[in-house]
Amino acid sequence: MKTIAFLYNVRHHYPDPKDLRNQLEADFDDPITNKHQIKHLRNCGYRVIPIEANEKAYYKLYRLKDEIDLVFNIAEGLHGLDRESHLPAILEMLQIPYTGGGPLTEGLILNKVRTKEILLLNHIPTPPYQLLKTESESVGIKLDFPLIVKPLAQGSSAGITNKSVVYHKKELRNQTKKIISIFKQPALVEPFLTGREFSIAMLGNPPMVLPIIESDHSILPKKYLPLDSLEVKWYFEEKTEGCDYLTCPAELNGKLKSKLKEMSLHIWEALDIQDWCRIDIRCDEKENPYVLEVNSPPGILPPEISSTSYFPLACRKTGIDYKEMLKSVVAAAWKRYHHK
Repeated sequence: MKTIAFLYNVRHHYPDPKDLRNQLEADFDDPITNKHQIKHLRNCGYRVIPIEANEKAYYKLYRLKDEIDLVFNIAEGLHGLDRESHLPAILEMLQIPYTGGGPLTEGLILNKVRTKEILLLNHIPTPPYQLLKTESESVGIKLDFPLIVKPLAQGSSAGITNKSVVYHKKELRNQTKKIISIFKQPALVEPFLTGREFSIAMLGNPPMVLPIIESDHSILPKKYLPLDSLEVKWYFEEKTEGCDYLTCPAELNGKLKSKLKEMSLHIWEALDIQDWCRIDIRCDEKENPYVLEVNSPPGILPPEISSTSYFPLACRKTGIDYKEMLKSVVAAAWKRYHHK
């Protein structure tokens, strides 16, 4: 029986789209979610040691390192722009095998601009952008309104709401000021693309591209802008259990489907991703796809909590239930360490 340490962060407040301060823990999971994740891992036949990824995590990992066969890492880290690299770096230092990418990969992926730089270097399309460190900065001539304003290094749609899309300089200044003030990080500004939006889950080494998910913005109520905002992902999707909003597999012509798969595999190699990830891609009006961000580790809400969690949804569509999904991630990481 393998001993799996489950490394996670705990959310204390459900994200509120009206209060950016309440979104600081959006990347974490609720205690009830962690409870079910641990239960599912145990149902896989593993001995599971839950370890909250707080300041005391290092001491627990150090004390238990000789007992742990593998760490199942969904931790996001606590502080700073490089927080997702903290736990992988600790695990590297302690020589404990773990799921997912290494500290460099995880740090780069959380930082949307660093991700973009690597994508552009590898000729992978991503929207043009500018990083604003103060609200008084102006955007360059390559960026035309409407624009979308995001935190530099957040996931789970934190900081991305209806108000994130801005149509003139005053709105841009106001939203930039909010992002910098609340999240204590620069604001990323991009053109607001209005084409189709896809989420692409990948699993294994080499990776299998799972059935592609499309968000159908056309069915959103008028009060929501056509994007996967915090309001849409945390409230509309969950309230409606996805209804017809998420299509999986997406209806794609052969050319676009091949392009999305080709891009995803290229991204995997360029960023040195391991075991699993999820990639968000949006098209312009001419159906040219652009990478918005990479999610590693991806969110994996258990079926008792949500039926719309993207990675488990894509797995189900290919016949992999939640338990088998967890076992597949563990198997992928185990093979990396033991079959080199």
